[in-house]
Amino acid sequence: MLARFLSELDALGVEHHVEDSAEAVRAQIVAIVGDTRVLSWNVDRLPYAVATALPGAASGDSPRDVQACADVGVTGCEAVIAETGTLVMLSGAGKPRAASLLPPVHVCIVRRAEMFMTMAEYFAKRPATIATAACCTFITGPSRTADIELTLTVGVHGPRKVIVVVGP
Repeated sequence: MLARFLSELDALGVEHHVEDSAEAVRAQIVAIVGDTRVLSWNVDRLPYAVATALPGAASGDSPRDVQACADVGVTGCEAVIAETGTLVMLSGAGKPRAASLLPPVHVCIVRRAEMFMTMAEYFAKRPATIATAACCTFITGPSRTADIELTLTVGVHGPRKVIVVVGP
């Protein structure tokens, strides 16, 4: 399932990294983010204690102008769909949608245990999860749109770059 997910990410133009430990996930996040302005999920919502590697990151509780200035959004996800390379994002307390949609770069941290082969499998195994979420967003690669002349533009209605870090 991991191989299929990574293959789909390649097809979508999504940069990805696979790490074998929580420490390696945190190190990869630090390497990706560098000294940019970050908007992230709350400390208790990010997997692998990633928030400890993001001191000073803005959160959903930060003023809107601070959130709007973020260069990178860092989130976890509810699940991933391997056959399409889709990230299942459920927003709610401590998990603002803005972190995955507002900054030009979205970095998503994935737990291997949260992989499903198909959307149908996800819905069958987690029927109540979506029902209790404030909002559900399915992200399949960077934001894309095309005009009537079929001119494709990336990053108009969301991030123009998506990076996935898969942990243990």
